[in-house]
Amino acid sequence: MPGAAATPPAGETSQLPGLDQLQRMSSSFISRSLLEERPVTALWGCELGTGTRRCVLQEDDNCLEHLVLLRTVSLGAGARDELHVVAVESKNTYGGCKPVPIASLRGSVLPMINLKGLEFVPPVTFVLECGAGPVYLSGQHVTLEDDHRYEAHEEEMLEEDADDEDDARTAQDGD
Repeated sequence: MPGAAATPPAGETSQLPGLDQLQRMSSSFISRSLLEERPVTALWGCELGTGTRRCVLQEDDNCLEHLVLLRTVSLGAGARDELHVVAVESKNTYGGCKPVPIASLRGSVLPMINLKGLEFVPPVTFVLECGAGPVYLSGQHVTLEDDHRYEAHEEEMLEEDADDEDDARTAQDGD
């Protein structure tokens, strides 16, 4: 059946043991995060080429958690049939920034890739290391809002509305 996941025959193990477990752990972490926080998602995209070889995504200075999800890297219609290498620079746990290639595209072989699970914490920089482009990147910018802060703000608004209604009733009774 096309598109169905291949399962190893009975008695044999998968070539990548632990991958399913890693995906389940990642999914459960994300699920717990999303239960505790409200995600706000915005689409983003950029074009890398001879004029613009770097694209920098910064986080807003609002003390909220931000994630950049890269979904698609594709060559534009005007791209020559040459190797185009896109790399990413992001802070690692040691504070250093080293570009890491994430896509190697060539028009006649692989003009586009779809990515799943490639997440970065801003600031993140995408760099066209090789090729003239145009190369298009697209994905999502997710901001996680703390539900507790949102609920507190919502309660404040409800209290203000209740106070306004009380003031209106008092004014009406006084007439």
